[in-house]
Amino acid sequence: MSAHDEPLPTTTKRADAQRNEKALLDAAASVFVTDGVDAPVRRIATAAGVGMGTIYRHFPTRADLVVAVFRHQVDACAEAGPALLATTPSPFTALGKWVDLFADFLATKHGLAATMRNDAEAFSTLHALFVDRLVPVLDDLLTAARNAGEITADFTAYQLLRAIGDICAGAEMVDAQYDSRLTIRLLLNGCR
Repeated sequence: MSAHDEPLPTTTKRADAQRNEKALLDAAASVFVTDGVDAPVRRIATAAGVGMGTIYRHFPTRADLVVAVFRHQVDACAEAGPALLATTPSPFTALGKWVDLFADFLATKHGLAATMRNDAEAFSTLHALFVDRLVPVLDDLLTAARNAGEITADFTAYQLLRAIGDICAGAEMVDAQYDSRLTIRLLLNGCR
């Protein structure tokens, strides 16, 4: 068998497929922020630069797409914590940047509960993934900030996640005077 007859390594295709899927999930997340999880698939396909068939090949149902976006963003938030601690000038700065990413993630979740209404087990699994992956990351950020003397407030990572979630839930209301980002900054500054 000559070198021309040998199959190409599958790792290249897998890396390309992973990049394509990531781009599709990033595009879907962006569309979900502006239009909610019920956004037309055509809009997501346009944002991703793919055909609708590509989306349906990867994600046969809307719930499959929503779950994939949710998991993708949980993974991104989880991976960002250690990276931010390693690259920012202070743990409190890392905490603030991570909280911004988390708030962006929560904005993407708008409408998730309605989409997952008929699949309570899947919703419960996603919630468990959310808590299992993100609470330890936030706990590491809080521990680093406490050890650096940048925060003094005594609360758990889970309590802070819930507080930020409650603040972001208010952003769904139509109220031009409400700024969830400002409220989150006030919360974090209160911890100093």
